Amino acid sequence: MKFSELEGKRIAIWGYGREGRAALAALRWKLPRTPLALLCSEAEAAQAAEIGDPGLYIFTEEVTPELLARFHVIIKSPGISPYRGVAAQAIERGVKFTSGTALWFGENPDARKICVTGTKGKSTTTALIAHLLRASGARTALVGNIGMPMLELIDEPVQPDAWAIELSSYQTRDAVEPDVAVVLNVFPEHLDWHGSEERYVADKLSLATSANPKHLVLNAADARLAMFARSPALQGVASTAVPVVGEGGTSGAKLHWFNARNGWHMRGNIVHRGEHAIFDGTTLPLPGAHNRGNLCAALTAIEAIGLEAVPLAKHAMTFKPLPHRLQVIGHREGREYVNDSISTTPHSAIAALDVYANRRVAILVGGYDRGLDWSVFFERMGREPPLAVVAMGQNGPYIFDGLQGAARGGRFELLQADELPQAVHLAERAIGADGVVLLSPGAPSFPRYKDYVERGKHFAQCAGFDPEAISAIPGLGIA
Repeated sequence: MKFSELEGKRIAIWGYGREGRAALAALRWKLPRTPLALLCSEAEAAQAAEIGDPGLYIFTEEVTPELLARFHVIIKSPGISPYRGVAAQAIERGVKFTSGTALWFGENPDARKICVTGTKGKSTTTALIAHLLRASGARTALVGNIGMPMLELIDEPVQPDAWAIELSSYQTRDAVEPDVAVVLNVFPEHLDWHGSEERYVADKLSLATSANPKHLVLNAADARLAMFARSPALQGVASTAVPVVGEGGTSGAKLHWFNARNGWHMRGNIVHRGEHAIFDGTTLPLPGAHNRGNLCAALTAIEAIGLEAVPLAKHAMTFKPLPHRLQVIGHREGREYVNDSISTTPHSAIAALDVYANRRVAILVGGYDRGLDWSVFFERMGREPPLAVVAMGQNGPYIFDGLQGAARGGRFELLQADELPQAVHLAERAIGADGVVLLSPGAPSFPRYKDYVERGKHFAQCAGFDPEAISAIPGLGIA
């Protein structure tokens, strides 16, 4: 959808977070005389009123299907699911919804776009792509779910040479014809938003199907993606023109594998391009084997867009890791404190433990209970436990009960806390003066926290460090 299609229509913006604010600013720039409605909380209404926009009508009443039906188009925030509740009821009545992401893609059909999604690793991979593109001399935008809505840059006088765009599963269906679509991995997450695992997978993979990318980068080590590509013979082929079939029809995308022996992959700790060893991955400023896989994905995307990736690979050494992702926030009294607040699935908590496999670790797990199966985490604790596990948050009792069997015989210390300050205290006591206090919750932060950033800041504060000094994302915007 383009802004011109909104002219003369009754438009409402639903939600006034960063995406909502970006949508309002862009609409005012594109359609300065069009009356707009804002559906938001009273706290958000106070912020919006400070703009002093006489053509903005603010509604703080309960959002109902009847209220939504008063408008031709609703521009909703990503966190509002179209599959349930008021939005689903309004859609049944014929109310049209769009998003800031859809509007940006509608306005920028000719932009050079690399879009990245995946259950985990998408922020780091997108930032790596932007970093490597900039090293090549390309003026590059780093935007999307990583922390800057694309609409914030809609009025830039000089547009970038390329866009590195992170897309969450809430946004993938709004993407249109990216030059390169990268799908890192797919396992269950955000089931409360999508309604089912099947719909989550379909929404995630829509970036590879209905978005109609020119090039598709997939992870050969992900069983679901290998099955999705529908041809086991293609595994290990770095670049093959094939039809990619899935919901939304057939795409003539050119397929590129990473984590395949003919492409970018790891052999032990060494980064390889095919049979050629490129460099030692342990020298990267990125902890963990999963991050080396993210680099292989980024380098594959660089090749897909038509650049020589081998000479650019060395620039990964100067990459600045993103906050709240296995972030070492400091040392105190012999303990190392690691903030992995971005961790929202049991799989990501396991990946964090893999990084510190040879250390004395007390891991803090738990948060919002969205009904995920933690059996994979329970099994791992039975085989390779850390020194201590502190269960906390809404699903803390579920995790604590699920680990009772694995903790028998004192194989590891199993503790339970109501809130993060108590969890940090218990973890410190468990490891004493030598070890790692690891926040890798494996669960979302809400409703206790606004987002994972706020949770990470609170962890830093509980550990005795400056919470404001840990959260800036390097490289956002155009550079």
